[in-house]
Amino acid sequence: MKKRLAISFTARMGMAGAFASAMLFGMSAHAQDSRLSLADRVSRLEQQAQNQNQGGTTLVNQVQALQSQVAQMQGQIEELQHQLQEANDKNKVQATDFDSRLSHLESGAGAATANQGNTPNNAPPTANAAPTTPPAAPTPPPAAAGKAGAAPAAGKAGAAANNATAQAAYDDAFKSLRAGDYVKSSRDFRNFIQQYPDSSLLPNAFYWLGESYYATSNYQVAMEAFQHLVSQFPQSEKVPDAMLKVGYSQIELKQLDAGKTTLKNVSAKYPGTKAASLAQERLRRLQAQSAN
Repeated sequence: MKKRLAISFTARMGMAGAFASAMLFGMSAHAQDSRLSLADRVSRLEQQAQNQNQGGTTLVNQVQALQSQVAQMQGQIEELQHQLQEANDKNKVQATDFDSRLSHLESGAGAATANQGNTPNNAPPTANAAPTTPPAAPTPPPAAAGKAGAAPAAGKAGAAANNATAQAAYDDAFKSLRAGDYVKSSRDFRNFIQQYPDSSLLPNAFYWLGESYYATSNYQVAMEAFQHLVSQFPQSEKVPDAMLKVGYSQIELKQLDAGKTTLKNVSAKYPGTKAASLAQERLRRLQAQSAN
């Protein structure tokens, strides 16, 4: 009986040990599985964090690239605005200059031809003006004078007719200029210069010939017309304006140093004139452009 009890106790103890061993093994395996699962989770979290960092870096780079493009576009916009302002200023100066010269010519063209035989208080007839009352017939010369007195009268009549024809041709060319038909006005002023080389309107004709070319950006030919006026008619009232336009033409032809020198000469030689004021304004604009 005792022997059976001993065997039974031993068997039970063996079973308990086996069960304990099994429990320990199971717990060890579970712990190992837990450690592996935790490592995988940490690894996955690290990978996600890395991906997020990479995505954030990419986003930052994209934002920086966009900011750079915006800054570049802003610079281009400012440059275009500056160029547009310069063009507007240039057109405004040219329009003011052109209008002032037109008004000046309209008010002074009559005086230019007064020295050709017209009375000082009467403007010369224009191409479109109504005919004035014809002058009284000249007193017949004495009989003793004979044909000798008729020759001067005939000469004066011929000169007056020539002056009237020249005035009409000049007015027609100027009319084309005011209408903006610069091709016709340049052609008409050239014809006037060739047909009436002794006319007192010749200096003005050279000036407006230059303006006709300048308006069509033909700066080289325009400059030559202005320079001819300055050199051949130094006493003309159009010389300051012609010198100003010589400077403008030189600047447009990229002859900046020569243009600046010419504009400075205008200011020095003709202080207080409209031409001197415009020359100083253009010099200030050139200086501002150089500073930028």
